[in-house]
Amino acid sequence: MNRKPSTVTKLKFLLSASAMVFGSFMVSAQQQVSLKEAIAQALKNKAEAKKASLEVKKAEYKINEAKAGALPQISAAINNSYNPILQTSVLPGELMGKPGELIPVTFGTKWQSSNSVTLYQNIFDQRVFTGLKAAKTTREFYVLNAELTNEQLIENVATAYYSVFVQEENLNTIVASYQNTEKVRNIIKSLVDNGLAKAIDLDRTNVQLANISASRQQLINAVELSKNALKFYMGIPIETAIELQEKNIEPQPQLLNQTADLDQRSELKVLNKQRELLQFNKQATEAYLYPTVGLTANYGWQGLGNSFPYFSGKKDGTNWSDFSSIGLAIKIPIFTGGQTKAKIAQAQIDIESLDQDIASTKLGLDLDYKNAVSNIENSLISLQSMKDNVALAERVESNTKSNYQYGLANLTELLDAQNALTQAKQNYANSLLDYKLAEIKLIKAKGQINTLQQP
Repeated sequence: MNRKPSTVTKLKFLLSASAMVFGSFMVSAQQQVSLKEAIAQALKNKAEAKKASLEVKKAEYKINEAKAGALPQISAAINNSYNPILQTSVLPGELMGKPGELIPVTFGTKWQSSNSVTLYQNIFDQRVFTGLKAAKTTREFYVLNAELTNEQLIENVATAYYSVFVQEENLNTIVASYQNTEKVRNIIKSLVDNGLAKAIDLDRTNVQLANISASRQQLINAVELSKNALKFYMGIPIETAIELQEKNIEPQPQLLNQTADLDQRSELKVLNKQRELLQFNKQATEAYLYPTVGLTANYGWQGLGNSFPYFSGKKDGTNWSDFSSIGLAIKIPIFTGGQTKAKIAQAQIDIESLDQDIASTKLGLDLDYKNAVSNIENSLISLQSMKDNVALAERVESNTKSNYQYGLANLTELLDAQNALTQAKQNYANSLLDYKLAEIKLIKAKGQINTLQQP
């Protein structure tokens, strides 16, 4: 006899269907992110990357500024002056037919106007030539510095990305453990209801479920915090829903077979380029000991009269005349009191101090590389051990569950086996994170961190 579904059954069906539809909408609304996409967004959005790009752009203008010193400099000047009281001087009376007397004479005009255009061209100035080379090197320095900034950002994104991955793996493990324990609890409850098991066994299982539920909530929070850190490094709004695209981690032991060229590390490249800049700074200081040669030329108009020159002419007593000059200016430094030599000595000390930093950085990078190799070797061993341990824990849990069903094992043994399996899986997930962090460190130590963003 067929029964019509009750109102409650219909309501449950509608709620389940709505939850499925809403759930699939939420999943589709999430932004699926691969590691390469996360890195690409970080390099596009993060302030550090944008500022590094602006520094490169600024260096281009520094080159233009340095080039300007070798180009002609043209300027114009307009000077107008009004003399309400003209200066009076005296001339010998002999000039005026009055021997023995001093004749007061007023010189000048009420208005004077001078309008000129001046050109200066550097012919030889060692500071200009050195500055041009330094400006080009400055651009190269900022490009390398931008690469170093990007590498640090890539490392942060990769570390945050795999932290999310491992936290999600741990969460999946806890969820599976909860589901398995819940099944056991339901079986025990059925046995208790039928008088075939003790109530204490049901209480112990409920305690186990409560503990797993608390761990699950902690991991849910941990996943959320890890995702927030990843979104921060990506430079996207924290409220953006994201889902990792990678579903597994494959070890790459072949990385140990590749050699490393530490001279290609961006940290060293930046320091070496900085050394070049310090050398140019020293050369620019030395350039003060060189003579400078420049060509000057000017042309102008001068108006003199007792009326405002621009609105008067000869009929008003204003006289306009032009003038011009061409000259060669040579400046030869002879003695500066030792100031230039002192500055040169300081510049040399700056170079020697940086050489110490370069040597120290090389030692540090070599140490980082050797430590990275050791860490990844140990991580591979630990990872394999944890993987084997998971397989063993799964067999133990399966056999214990089977024995429990046939009365050959007690509840304590079953719960212990499930706990051991959960712990083994979490240890394996944590070993995966340790391995990926060691892998990232090794890739960076080889100067190949940029390969993480390559397709």
